Amino acid sequence: MSTVATLKPGDAIAFVGLGLMGLPMAANLARAGYRIHAIDTNAQMVQSHNAEHAQNVAQLADCVAAIMMLPNGDIVRKVLLDGPNALTAKLRKGALIIDMSSSSPMGTRALEKDLAGAGFALIDAPVSGGVKRAIPGTLAIMAGGDPAHIEAARPVLEKLGNSIHLTGIIGTAHAMKALNNYVSAAGLMAAAEATIAAQKFGLDPQTVVNILNASTGMNNSTQNKFGQFILSRKFNAGFSLGLMAKDLRIALEVIESTGTPDWIARPVVEASNKAEAALGGTEDHTGVVKIWEEAAHAQMGVK
Repeated sequence: MSTVATLKPGDAIAFVGLGLMGLPMAANLARAGYRIHAIDTNAQMVQSHNAEHAQNVAQLADCVAAIMMLPNGDIVRKVLLDGPNALTAKLRKGALIIDMSSSSPMGTRALEKDLAGAGFALIDAPVSGGVKRAIPGTLAIMAGGDPAHIEAARPVLEKLGNSIHLTGIIGTAHAMKALNNYVSAAGLMAAAEATIAAQKFGLDPQTVVNILNASTGMNNSTQNKFGQFILSRKFNAGFSLGLMAKDLRIALEVIESTGTPDWIARPVVEASNKAEAALGGTEDHTGVVKIWEEAAHAQMGVK
């Protein structure tokens, strides 16, 4: 395994992807003293962050690490390795690549081998907690890969999250992220189904959510999503339906690759795929409730 120096304030880091999550994460690192060279397809987003638009080869050659915060692993691979504009053609050799995207774990393992051949180290370090926890830097971070590489990245990870969980060999963190999002989505869908059934039986939906949260049916969605984003009809939790559906497909891939029964996972994935097709990938993930509402109305008539 290659030796990677521990990251420290003052180091130059390429940060790729200034979306809803990436922007506050990059800002936290800049406040902590890291020199952030931002790369995003939206130049205005880079300017709003007041960061260097790191397309200059000399700037990137100074970077000792690159953080990837992109929609999926295919894009991560393309940015890092494809063509003359590949990021690895510009970065300092031996730079540590930290993939904080929600990528396929099988793809991550293949990417590590290709990056190692090009002289770069890789860890997978996806996050959980959403924009709400990205802003104050209190994300939960899962980290997979060479323990020495994770320790080298730890000072940076600690500026982004308040809990870091080592998951094992490369790819295990991305597997854990997808499986976590599967469990979360299953809870959201179960609560949606139960709440709609209860409402049609004569209960007030807010009463249903209150009782779930005081009882054993409580989960993250009943606590943090139903009142704020679903019953309010705001549907703006900040995580898209397209990304949720993608993560669920990755989770199913992990489950099936291990020979684990998919008796619950497959229907959850099928429901998310149906919602994505009906509502569009840009719809907030809490909008998945709408397909249950529409189906209930279609089956029994609007009453």
